[in-house]
Amino acid sequence: MTSKADSPNRRSARGPAPQKGVEPHRLDEFDRKILGALRADGRLTIAALAERVGLSQSPCWTRLRRLEEAGLIRDYVALLDHRALGIPDVVFIEVTLDKHDDAVLEAFGTEILRIPEVLEVHLVTGEYDYMIKVAVSGTAHYERFLREKLYRIRGIRQSRSVFALRTLKQEVSVDPVAIARQAP
Repeated sequence: MTSKADSPNRRSARGPAPQKGVEPHRLDEFDRKILGALRADGRLTIAALAERVGLSQSPCWTRLRRLEEAGLIRDYVALLDHRALGIPDVVFIEVTLDKHDDAVLEAFGTEILRIPEVLEVHLVTGEYDYMIKVAVSGTAHYERFLREKLYRIRGIRQSRSVFALRTLKQEVSVDPVAIARQAP
């Protein structure tokens, strides 16, 4: 039986956030296998991880620590089943702001991050300024979300919403092994 300390997901892996414009880390096959195995199951113990990737525990642990410290592993999380929690509906909202100065962008960002239904917020190019992903329990919940939360944020000029009917694919990160196979 393994202890909680033997599992990589029992500690914080919040390394430095990757910066835009920074050269990506060079990963070898073992690094990619470690990342891929943890992507599939973040609760693997070091022993199970080492066995899965074909390394002994000590080198596997050393590589894992290096990957964490380099910021390639940002965190270990539990993925929750929103349907089981009673919030099965996903809505994508495109939002346009009145102005685009730093103060308006900062205020919008601060307020939108406080709303618990919000799962993702992306500043995007195109006709709209932001793409927001929210989880709600249905249309009545979504209406309350709009009236009581989103539309109370100052600076919103317009929004457009689309309910997801079915999720065909949902990943939290890319598969580093599959991506390496596609590289030229």
